Amino acid sequence: MQFIDQSEIQVQAGDGGDGLVAFRREKYVPAGGPSGGNGGKGGSVIFKVDENLQTLLDFRYSRLFKADNGQRGGPNNRTGAGGRDRIVEIPRGTMVYDAETGELIGDLTETGQTLCVAAGGKGGLGNQHFLSNRNRAPEHALPGLPGESRLLRLELKLIAEVGIIGLPNAGKSTLISSLSSARPKIADYPFTTLIPNLGVVRKPTGDGTVFADIPGLIEGAHMGIGLGHDFLRHVERTRLLLHLVDVTSETAIADYKTIQQELNAYGRGLVDRPQILALNKLDAVDVDSEAVQAIASELESLSHTPVFKISAATHLGLDTLMHEVWQMLDDLKTSEEDELEVAH
Repeated sequence: MQFIDQSEIQVQAGDGGDGLVAFRREKYVPAGGPSGGNGGKGGSVIFKVDENLQTLLDFRYSRLFKADNGQRGGPNNRTGAGGRDRIVEIPRGTMVYDAETGELIGDLTETGQTLCVAAGGKGGLGNQHFLSNRNRAPEHALPGLPGESRLLRLELKLIAEVGIIGLPNAGKSTLISSLSSARPKIADYPFTTLIPNLGVVRKPTGDGTVFADIPGLIEGAHMGIGLGHDFLRHVERTRLLLHLVDVTSETAIADYKTIQQELNAYGRGLVDRPQILALNKLDAVDVDSEAVQAIASELESLSHTPVFKISAATHLGLDTLMHEVWQMLDDLKTSEEDELEVAH
């Protein structure tokens, strides 16, 4: 599936219907008064979150979304029919910006959430509204107002609690496939993953938590080298980062430092996001060798956190690693709730 996480579209709400000039023509009413009805309201363009959508791909091929116009007012004081709203389904995690001003219009994070991005025009008044003692037979009505038209920029940020990061070929795709039912492309060469992959990982309680496998970064990504930072925006919503380091790499320590430098270069507080560090591919080396112990010891010294030794391919150490993930997520949630209580 092609992954599209940014798009620009035009939305056009419907115009309001015109008011009508009409007079009653009734038997036994020789001087019927004004009876022109109001125009109907134009339809609005409304975004609605659909949990089944994962990308903004549909917006690459459809760039204009229009709602229906309101109908003209009718005789006998009948209001014209309102235009139908245009409901546009979008994936969860979509941020909607005004493309011309840069203003954030809405951040749609909940399934079923709606946002009116272009309001329909108000219908015009019929001549019945202009009846007065001085004007017993008004012969004018108001036109409907135009609907809003906007150029929007859509930006998708995946909703995941845990982001799996690391250099290309660190084993991120293998890990998410081992923990969940996600089946990303896996191969023994870098940049196999070109799009973020989502997987739902079950907790011991039975609840599900979304993990995101973020495409690999390389040195200089903040300058656009490799895949660049395009997909790091998806890490911004995560509570916790799971950082994989390939133990078979001849530059494992430098690999760790590279990712930390790129997180820092990207900014937005990612380098300060809580991290769990895992040394991966232990199935390919002697776990008890001095070289492995030296790498783990130096990584602990640099990160000031324990280093978990795992093999995503053989599931070695995954139970211990996931116990730490669940514990940290619970602690972070408790901390956030405490901060919320203090704020109130």
